Amino acid sequence: MSASGAPRTLEPRTVGILIYPGAEVLDFCGPFEVFATTRLDEETRRETESPIQQLLVAETTEMVRVGGGMRIMPDVDFATCPKLDMLLVPGGHGIRSLLHQQEYLDWLKKMAPEVGRLASVGAGSLLLGEAGLLVGKTATTHFRSVDFFRERFPRTSLLPELHMVVDGNITTASSIRAGIDMALYLVAQVYGQTIAREAARQMEYPYPDEQNFRARNGK
Repeated sequence: MSASGAPRTLEPRTVGILIYPGAEVLDFCGPFEVFATTRLDEETRRETESPIQQLLVAETTEMVRVGGGMRIMPDVDFATCPKLDMLLVPGGHGIRSLLHQQEYLDWLKKMAPEVGRLASVGAGSLLLGEAGLLVGKTATTHFRSVDFFRERFPRTSLLPELHMVVDGNITTASSIRAGIDMALYLVAQVYGQTIAREAARQMEYPYPDEQNFRARNGK
């Protein structure tokens, strides 16, 4: 992936992950593991923590039953969510019901201009589209959502053949694996490719190349 090997910054970052009923577990747990595994210094990996703080954000702080029945306790709710550097929206069978829940759309519209990077995994791009955040942009989505996406969001150029699309400060990934690749890409953009590669190595996960993603209007 195109990012300098040298660290771009050593500053911490805060990532918010939207949690909702029926969210796909690996859509958010895959990126969560990448961010949690990231270290600024491999020699002190065991003694240090990731520079990326992660917050699970939900409509309320009550327990959320996500995909497969897993129970997740959010860290913060919409009202108490602090300033974020990045916001990640996972997909899952529960995403389409959110398209009709104004509180989710209003919160996403509020947060979008405040974060440096907005990202989605799988069908999570549907919520970005419904919030009007993909108008005039290029995106990808889960293969089972392609027809629905094209019908509902005709003003967005959909590239389902790509597993990750970068358009300005919005990054969409098509699948669970693409979500992990995307997280490594985002780590490389902030902290440099060397640090991202070490995170992948720690996970024993193959570091992705650029063949299956497209950058548009910058990175």
